[in-house]
Amino acid sequence: MSASIKRAHLNSGKYTQIMNFITLVAEVGFPIAGAIAAGLFVFVTLKFILASVTGSVNSLKAIIGALDNRVQTMNNDLVKIDALLSHVLKIRPNVERIAANEGKEDARRD
Repeated sequence: MSASIKRAHLNSGKYTQIMNFITLVAEVGFPIAGAIAAGLFVFVTLKFILASVTGSVNSLKAIIGALDNRVQTMNNDLVKIDALLSHVLKIRPNVERIAANEGKEDARRD
């Protein structure tokens, strides 16, 4: 195809869209067509904003999951150290804390 035919083909698509909008305005009136155009603009804008927010939320979810895993690991290590020190110092270990670390009860002390 020559360049002029390609250009005419591209312009015919834009021309058709403009004519479709003018036909819509003629059929339903300018206020209703304007409201439809404004609603479409709001829809596209919200879709763009929510797509970026969704990506941010997913990345934060992954970060929080990794931090939660680290906290659980640190809690396990602290309970292990507590049990070892209790054994070395011949003190009765805190059985409730050990049981809580195994998931039977909340291990946090807040």
